[in-house]
Parts: sequence; C-alpha cells; structure tokens
Amino acid sequence: MKKHFLLLLMLCSISSFAQEKTESKLNTPVLPPPAPVVTKHQTIINGQAISYTATTGYMVLKDEAGKAKGNVFFIAYTKDGVTDITKRPITYTFNGGPGSASVWLHMGAIGPKRILMSDKGDALAPPYKYINNEYSWLDKTDLVFIDPINTGYSRAVQGEDPKQFLGYVEDIESVGEFIRLYTVKNGRWSSPKFLAGESYGTTRSAGLSGYLQDKFNMYINGISLISSVLNFQTILFDKGNDLPNILYVPTYTAMAWYHKKIAKEYQGDLQKTLREAEHFALNEYATALMKGDLLPEDEKQKIVQKLSKLTGISETFIKNANLRIEISRFTKELLRDEGKTAGRLDGRFTGIDFDNVGERYEFDPSLDATISGPYSTTVNNYLRQDLKYENDLPYLMLTGRVQPWNYNNVQNKYLNVAETLRQAMAKNPYLKVWIPSAYYDLATPYFAAEYVVSHMGLRPEQRKNVKFTYFESGHMMYIHKASLIKLKKEADEFYEETLK
Repeated sequence: MKKHFLLLLMLCSISSFAQEKTESKLNTPVLPPPAPVVTKHQTIINGQAISYTATTGYMVLKDEAGKAKGNVFFIAYTKDGVTDITKRPITYTFNGGPGSASVWLHMGAIGPKRILMSDKGDALAPPYKYINNEYSWLDKTDLVFIDPINTGYSRAVQGEDPKQFLGYVEDIESVGEFIRLYTVKNGRWSSPKFLAGESYGTTRSAGLSGYLQDKFNMYINGISLISSVLNFQTILFDKGNDLPNILYVPTYTAMAWYHKKIAKEYQGDLQKTLREAEHFALNEYATALMKGDLLPEDEKQKIVQKLSKLTGISETFIKNANLRIEISRFTKELLRDEGKTAGRLDGRFTGIDFDNVGERYEFDPSLDATISGPYSTTVNNYLRQDLKYENDLPYLMLTGRVQPWNYNNVQNKYLNVAETLRQAMAKNPYLKVWIPSAYYDLATPYFAAEYVVSHMGLRPEQRKNVKFTYFESGHMMYIHKASLIKLKKEADEFYEETLK
C-alpha cells in the first residue's frame, strides 16, 4: 500500500512539474523572428546577364486577432530593374512529401544556383558543390520558394501546436495565407501569378488553385505540376484497389527496357514499346484484373506471359503475386539476378542490399545514394555563404516530423484534388496547366498522371489548356542534364504561351 502511495505521489509530482514547465513555456513572450536578409547577385541565363535581389527569412503567419501562429521560411528572387511590375510574373514554388522543403526545385532546377552532378545525375565525390544555374527560370519570372511548417527552417511559433499546420486542409490554408501575405506586402496583386509544385507539391498546387480563388479571389495564370499526383487512388497499392497495378505497367516497362530486362522483341524503340505497354495495361490487363478470381486459366496464362515480357519479372513471380506487381516488390525483383535493386524515385539508379533474398530493398538508391547528400550539403552551405543567412536550426529537407498527416477531409475515400483543379479551370478559363512527367519515375508514374487528366471531365476547350511533357529520367527529372535543358526550354514556352 505504501509503495503504491509513493508511486502515485511521484507521478503527481512529475505531472505537476510537467504542467508548470508547459505553463512556463506558454507564458514565455513570443519574440518575432529577425527581419529577412537581403543580398544582391548576378547570373547569366540564356546568354543574358540577370541582376537580382535575394530575400531570405521568415514570414510570420498570424490569426486575424494578430496572434503569431507560425514562422514560414522562404527565399525570394526578384529581378532588378523591372519598371512595370504588372508584366513581370511571380511564381510561388514548393516541393512535396508531405514533409519536403523546397530545396529540390530550388537547387535542382528553378533557382539561380544548381548542384553540380554528373550529366546522368550521379552524385560526385563529397564535398559537393553548386554552380550558377544557366537553366534557371529567373529570366522569365520572379521566384518565391516556400518551406511549409516543419520543413526547412519553418516551425510553429513557440507554444503553438504544429498539428494545426499538418494536414491537407491545414497545409492549403497556411501556404495559401503565406502567398496572400507575400502578394500584399510586396505589391504583387497586379503581377501574373504562377504556382510550381513537385510531387505532393502538385497536390498542394491543385488545392491552392481552388483555395486562392474561393478564399481571396486570387486567380492564377499558370500551374506547373512537376511529377504530378492529383488522385491518390492511382498510386496507393491497397488490397481491392487495382488501379495502380494497371497504371504502373508502362513505368515498369520503361525500367525493364532501360536495364535490358525486357523481352527482346520490345528492346528496340522505347516509344513504340511504351505504346504497347499502355495498350496492354488499359485493355487485356485491366480486363483480366476486373474479372478477379473468375478469370479463366487460359486467359490468366496469356496475361502472365505478356506481363512478364513487358516488365522483366518472371512468370513464376507474377503467378505467385496473383498478377499484381506491387512497387516495392518490383524494385527488389527486377535486378535480383544481378544482386542489385532499382530506384523508386528514379529507376535508372541501382543499389546493393545485404543479401538478395529480401522482398523489398533496404534503401532507395535514387534518394539515399544519389541526391540526399549533395542537396543537404549545398543548401546548408549556400544559405550561409551566398545568402548570408544564419540559422542554427536543422534544415529539414525531407522529414517525418509532419506525420501523422491529417486527411480528415477525405474520410473513407482517396484524396482527389483533380476535381478542385477542374473547378478552378472552369471559373478561370485562362488558367494554363503544364505537367512534366518522367518515364522512370515510380513515385508518380506518367501514365497515372495521364489517367487523372483524362478523367477530370474537361471540355475540349479546357483540355487545350493542359500540356504534358515527357522526360527520359526520374521523379527529379532535372538531375539528368539533358532533361534539365529540356525542362528549361519547355518552361520558357509555357510562360510565353500563358502570357500571350
């Protein structure tokens, strides 16, 4: 009895101490972050010298009563010498995750500096370096890179629960508020406005296209959906959801073609082979999966044989997997006979596990062995050395600190923001959408992006406002130099066409 009493007393003391500590923390005055750091720079893009201003720091999000809620870290690049701001576009850009900072688009493709990698996209030997980005979009548009709360240096204000920012709706509201504030504070209401997102950043972009219109009557000129995912049913391999099994086949085919694991009759022209895979996926394969256990054995065997030829996966494996090749099994199985694994973000890259018998790889070679080190080193160095911005917080490039992500807005169904985008396009007939997609991207496969657009219910005149561009690379297509050059060329055309 005495022991239980002492234990209860100890727990009460701990609880009391914790409460006092929490109350003390909540009562600590919340100091505003320091003013952003402003620096001047020059670069050369398309042979043209561009002088620009970089603004690096925090934007404080407040409620309407003026109470600070969150500090959003951003880096803005604005071209100097612009006399008519109404003709100078501004692009708000971010990456995905959720849980990703904007570093990937910032220092891989769009910003004025880029990470030096091999032409294929391999990491060079550390320490890693960055160089002037002659393929930056800064000659066409001012750029604002946004790190949502709990990514990069962005954090909730002391005493505020970060959960209020961590979810689909919460994220749209906070990033939307940042865009409104930046637009107001910098006099950009009259400028053409664009959004550029990658991966979950495309989900955010589509959501923002409706939110900014409906909440603030802010109409967007153009949206770049880089490595797009708008309907999560197309990428989530859940039991009973056969859609990803169908839509991933062309990407499996592309990877099998790249690594020379595909049947000889398909090893020739990639485009011709992809058309064959797409036709098979939408027809014989989709019909077979629709029949389920009612599929006759002779039909099943034909599917097994064709799927094996197109994906490089053995007939035995496909039979044992009930005709369904789940993504993480594919990345382990494709190159198992060579003792290698294939990348998820970029199927061109390979890795080595402890042994060859596992069901899934130990790490993604296209992330952990290719881009993580170079991007982390360079962004931390660049912020202090070039932008003169100092912050002792860890810069969270890709973090689980946003989990659990709140999807309460789509209870018992898949998140599908394609409908939000359709409504935005219906209300704003001038809104243009550009979708760059890569053949070796298993995170957001190109065929799934096509499927989503073809199921949005767009009228012919609306469909003309959507453009696809394809790259022989992966999720971050710009790490491949030839694709980076192509991305810049297509981006220039997109801005010019949109602003006609």
